[in-house]
Amino acid sequence: MTDTATDLQPSAALAPAADKAHDARPNVSIVIPIYNEQENLPDLVAKVGEALLPTGRSFELICVDDGSRDRSAWVLRDLAAKTPWLKPRYLMRNYGQTAALQAGFDAVTGKYVATLDGDLQNDPADIPALLDRLDSDSSVDMISGWRKDRQDKAVSRKLPSMIANRLISKVTGVTLHDYGCALKVYRGEIIRRIRLYGELHRFIPILAAEAGARITEVPVRHHARTRGVSKYGIDRTFRVILDLLLMRFMMRYLHRPLHAFGGVGLWLLVPGLAALAWLLGVKLTGHDIGGRPLLMVGVMLSLMGVNLIGLGVLGEVLIRVYHEPEGRDQYRLREAPEGEL
Repeated sequence: MTDTATDLQPSAALAPAADKAHDARPNVSIVIPIYNEQENLPDLVAKVGEALLPTGRSFELICVDDGSRDRSAWVLRDLAAKTPWLKPRYLMRNYGQTAALQAGFDAVTGKYVATLDGDLQNDPADIPALLDRLDSDSSVDMISGWRKDRQDKAVSRKLPSMIANRLISKVTGVTLHDYGCALKVYRGEIIRRIRLYGELHRFIPILAAEAGARITEVPVRHHARTRGVSKYGIDRTFRVILDLLLMRFMMRYLHRPLHAFGGVGLWLLVPGLAALAWLLGVKLTGHDIGGRPLLMVGVMLSLMGVNLIGLGVLGEVLIRVYHEPEGRDQYRLREAPEGEL
């Protein structure tokens, strides 16, 4: 029998606990994307319970199985049958970590939202302290974990991560030591303001900042992986660079795309028109310009400039189409600040 993701997907009947309604809104929703972590799941669920149950907080654990090819879905089903606060969700196939997180965010009902990875490298015991910080500090909307003593290989994991963190902080202006740490807590309204696409799970702090979140960073524990296989590799570096370009554009030009495309277009159009104007003058003096490379350069620069400016105008129209029919705001309001100046 072929071992495929479709073969291993449980039917709706396998997840009775996921559809039960809760009478009260939980204080915290914990979202964990799962992919091929069957060996870690029992300990993961147990550790979350050990961390949250003593606090007296009501909570729900939303584990999103991202089309695992092992028996993770079945393990989640059996754990949910005896764990009332575990609410698994099962994706039809492997969509990736970003989609799995969004599926979890779509299901959260808590006042606060916490995320962590399913490999037990993050420690659920750190979550209560982060939640207490949100309770006591109204000036913070999101707390990002910092794996200050990271238990990973130096060359293949820590060094690329350090370079990426510095680059992302420099380009976006949202300065963090550790963008890759999955352990984060948010106020629920922040999560409801953002949507994740592509592979933007790495840039959630930036999206949260754009949604008006005030962010701080706190050192958290980090453990070496003891079971299962890491899903991250050096190849993600190139995808991060492309996504970083997207985030830079979204932060600066999402609401004014003409300034981005039109600015580049003008830089191309002006020298292109200048070259053509000069060649026109040469032609009017009786000289042949048909074989001059500058003619081709001038035409290409002019056409590219006009196309980019037109693309910017089209972007401006699309922005209005995006905001106006649904009544989407271009801004966020917050409450008046508390305390003295």
